[in-house]
Amino acid sequence: MSRPVSSPESTAVRHPDAIADRILEAIRAGRIVAGQKLGEQALAALFGVSRTLVREALGRLSARGMVQVLPGRGWQVVQPSAAEARDAFAARTAIEAGLLHTLPGPLPAPALRRLKKHVAQERAALRSGDAAQRSYLLGDFHVCLAECAGSPLLAEILRNLTARTTLIAALYQSNADARRSCADHAEIVAALEQGDHAAATQLLRQHIEQVAQGLRSPGDADDALASLRAALLPTRGLFTSLQEN
Repeated sequence: MSRPVSSPESTAVRHPDAIADRILEAIRAGRIVAGQKLGEQALAALFGVSRTLVREALGRLSARGMVQVLPGRGWQVVQPSAAEARDAFAARTAIEAGLLHTLPGPLPAPALRRLKKHVAQERAALRSGDAAQRSYLLGDFHVCLAECAGSPLLAEILRNLTARTTLIAALYQSNADARRSCADHAEIVAALEQGDHAAATQLLRQHIEQVAQGLRSPGDADDALASLRAALLPTRGLFTSLQEN
């Protein structure tokens, strides 16, 4: 079952790895966003630990490419570039499609039940309007899929990659169609239940590519601003501009 998104105070955390995992889950849920500052003292107070433990946890996340420390500014969540976005989605496609393509046989019934339950949780989060839980579950589906396919190592790699793509989506993605993503997941599970690994692989590729195609470059934001600027021109200037086009 997917790990719930919870607050630092809800569970005692006394180890750097546990603190790092909790921060990573918050990133995957979209509760912590790209560029957000992570103060050592504030985190130490929230987790009830020393700044030394927090610093160790942030160092672990830095090694995983999730946070960075900037001179004079302290720790902050990384802000992936558009190029890094493409690389992250390409890596996910290669890993996940390769995993399904090389499955030795049908998924066991318990694995299929787990995946179906996960999709049901996604639908429940969509109905409830819980954006954080929805974001977490939609990304966690891919981690769950790797675990159900019997690859805990790839699941851990995907845990990092889905966290990065969550950050990327917040920066570069247009309005995400969460319901479409959930429907895609259901179709992938249905194909796996039928033992059609080729179809499941193709559906997975299309799903990830569709999400990646929703990315926009930082320049698009400038284009949107230019459009807004044009729309707010005085009536005479706007009319002239329209006539010239």
